[in-house]
Amino acid sequence: MAKPALVLASQSPRRRDILALTLLPFETMAVETEEMLDPMHSIEENVTNIAHEKAEAAMMLRPEKGKNSIILAADTVVAKGNRIYGKPAGFDSAFDMLKSLQNRSHRVYTGFVLLCGDKTHAECVTTTVEFEPMTDNEIKRYILTEKPYDKAGSYGIQDPLMACHVRRIEGCYYNVVGLPLSRVCKALKAFL
Repeated sequence: MAKPALVLASQSPRRRDILALTLLPFETMAVETEEMLDPMHSIEENVTNIAHEKAEAAMMLRPEKGKNSIILAADTVVAKGNRIYGKPAGFDSAFDMLKSLQNRSHRVYTGFVLLCGDKTHAECVTTTVEFEPMTDNEIKRYILTEKPYDKAGSYGIQDPLMACHVRRIEGCYYNVVGLPLSRVCKALKAFL
């Protein structure tokens, strides 16, 4: 029996690049879901539920191949205390997010789901990040240079200007970029 095809249900170039580090062949597909956060659930439940919705949407788009596909979907948010930071609406939103993340640690949560037939794995990974203080001009320069409008929390830890301001990271670096690679690899073993 042939190995199931691995499908990354994401448009994120960062997730694609991280998954490519496994050297496993995979394809990507775009899925559209609402990505609504439910205030009745924890952050961990929310990102895992959203990842599950993405995986289900991808499975629906592959009805003929669904049983022979491993769908991988993920969702990432940044949180400081109980405040959740998704993708910024524009420059002002990005500036406000980055300004509020200064001088305190925050957490990055990524929920990921693997689906293959009736087999499912769901998990949430958390990483703590702390920035060196950035001046208003450094924040503006970063936003204007990197345009982090498609990134949770308005930043990419891998971006050259942001990398200069990371004081401390506790947990998986790749989780902050968008996919907790070691946990995904461990979970994939049961599917392959």
